[in-house]
Amino acid sequence: MNLQSNDFELFGMTQQFAQERSALDARWKTLQAQAHPDKFAAQGAAAQRLAMQWSVRINEAYQRLKNPLQRAAYLCELQGAPIQAHSNTAMAPAFLMQQIEWREALDDARSMADLEALAASVDSTQNDLLAQCAQALDDRQDYPAAVPLVRSLMFIEKFRHDLDARFDALS
Repeated sequence: MNLQSNDFELFGMTQQFAQERSALDARWKTLQAQAHPDKFAAQGAAAQRLAMQWSVRINEAYQRLKNPLQRAAYLCELQGAPIQAHSNTAMAPAFLMQQIEWREALDDARSMADLEALAASVDSTQNDLLAQCAQALDDRQDYPAAVPLVRSLMFIEKFRHDLDARFDALS
C-alpha cells in the first residue's frame, strides 16, 4: 500500500463512478484488518503511528468512495475537472427554477403528505442526475460535463437536509 495512491488504487478498484457497494465494504474491512494499529503493538510506537495513519487514510477513502456524490466529485477532480463548488455556482436555468419551486413547496408544506410529495420529487431528480453522472463519467469519460451535475447534486444534498429537518419538526 502507498499513502500517495488515489482512493481507487488504494482499494484496488476500477476508477469509475459505478461501484459495487458490497465489494467496497468487503475491501474496506480487509484493509482495516491489515492496518489496524493493534496488530503492530509489539513493533513499537513508530509502527503503531504508521498503522494509525493508514487506518485514517483507509477510512477517508472509504467515506469518499461509498458516497455517490463524493465519488463523482472525486473522479472529476482526479481527471482535472475541479468542481469549484464555492467559487462557481453557475447552474442551468431550469435547475434554478426547480430549486425555487422546491424552496417554495418546503415553505408552504403543512403536512407530512406535502413533505412526502416534495421528497419524492427531490429523490426523482436526484436519481436522474446520478444516472446522468454515471453516463458522463463512465460511458463518455466527459468529466467537465459531469461537473454541473455534481454541483446540482450538492444542492440537492443540502436541500435534503433542510427537508429532513422539516420532517423532524412536523413529527
